[in-house]
Amino acid sequence: MTAGPAESGAVPADSDSDSAIAVPAAPGPAVERRLHVLTPLRRAWVPITGTAGVVVQQGERLAEWVEDLTPAVRAAVVAGLVVVFTVYGFLSWWSTHYSVTDTELRIRSGLLFRRTAHIRLDRIQAVDVTRPLLARIAGVAKLRLDVIGTEAKDELAFLDEREAVALRAELLALAAGFAPEEAAAVGEAPEQELLRVRPRDLAVSLALTLGAWAAVPAAVLAPLVVWWFSGSVWATLGILVPFLGGIWAGTAGRFLEEYDWRVAESPDGLRIDHGLLDRAHETVPPGRVQAVRLVEPLLWRRRGWVRVELSVAGSKNGVLIPVASRAAAREVIARVLPGVDPEALDFRPSPGGRARWVVPVWWKGYGLAVSEEVFAARRGLLCRRTELVPHAKVQSVRLTRGPWERARGVADVSVDTGANTTVTARLRAADEAAALLAAQADRSRTSRADARPDRWMTGQGA
Repeated sequence: MTAGPAESGAVPADSDSDSAIAVPAAPGPAVERRLHVLTPLRRAWVPITGTAGVVVQQGERLAEWVEDLTPAVRAAVVAGLVVVFTVYGFLSWWSTHYSVTDTELRIRSGLLFRRTAHIRLDRIQAVDVTRPLLARIAGVAKLRLDVIGTEAKDELAFLDEREAVALRAELLALAAGFAPEEAAAVGEAPEQELLRVRPRDLAVSLALTLGAWAAVPAAVLAPLVVWWFSGSVWATLGILVPFLGGIWAGTAGRFLEEYDWRVAESPDGLRIDHGLLDRAHETVPPGRVQAVRLVEPLLWRRRGWVRVELSVAGSKNGVLIPVASRAAAREVIARVLPGVDPEALDFRPSPGGRARWVVPVWWKGYGLAVSEEVFAARRGLLCRRTELVPHAKVQSVRLTRGPWERARGVADVSVDTGANTTVTARLRAADEAAALLAAQADRSRTSRADARPDRWMTGQGA
């Protein structure tokens, strides 16, 4: 679905004039909108958290002070705090507005210190709808925006679920060039499901991932050693808790986050839905992927499974597929990197006679492949990682050699992307590395010149 930008208003030409001069029409006033009426409950947590911090810090003094109060005064203090928290939440919600113009999204917030964010629609990388557990129960959602050039995400929390979906569609339509009066009526673009991860496959893949389970012996031995030498419960807990957190994040926490993972194709990019408790709806913008990484843990290879990760400039969407067969992953990757087939790449290993003296044993995991579309590097023996960078996304190319590498006649060639991602082809022969450096610089320059800019909701260059 495509559409051109809205036609600008023009002053009618005089009948005697040879030509008419087009004058852009002045934009109409932006209509300010408010967040959902349940938002004050969320805003009230700011003073509640601050009060809780004071209670924890001054616990003994507050306990002594409370003991001296009568029950009636205690009830009055609690009631007063509830009123303060409620009033703060309400005023914070009342002072927050957002509005949409034909070129930007404006968010005005701040109770004491006013802040107005002007988010240009042509700088938006992604518009995601997330639904935490309590928000799903209440029927509200959070709208999060990835904007080029910013680290943190701007967000609107919370909106009615239908309003959040409609606003997302409106923003993407405006970014695609629809006229303001058309954008609100465009609605959500249609989608076609490409892949869905079964919960059983996800659970088995996590059980076959050695990284998280490798922390289990350390989580048992380290606290025992600390307890043996210190005898301190707090020191033991200080060692145990981080280990338990890491194990949770790599197993149960990851299962909850990646549960019912679904990838669908739409005119505004690849849509990703996932989550058991907190449901997230994310979008991979068309043509803005800087690099693709295929991860193959050792125990996954017999099943032919692969994990696909992304690097998108200005976006935190780091996973495209948590686990899938090679064939299914190839079909999805073809949507992100048209014309690229990871299975067709011919990887050349590092020269064994030289590389084995620089990195013993592990040099066998390094490989390089260059096609007409991508620069690809491979590394790892136990967990194999293959990284693909389109030539047009390469920002710079570097050749590096340490003293020992110079002595063995090898060098590393690295390419940098706009997503602060570096992909390195390790331990290449010195003459090959020098030729690769010059050739890759030419490929990147010509690819950027030939590439057309991508636009939302078109699937092709503008």
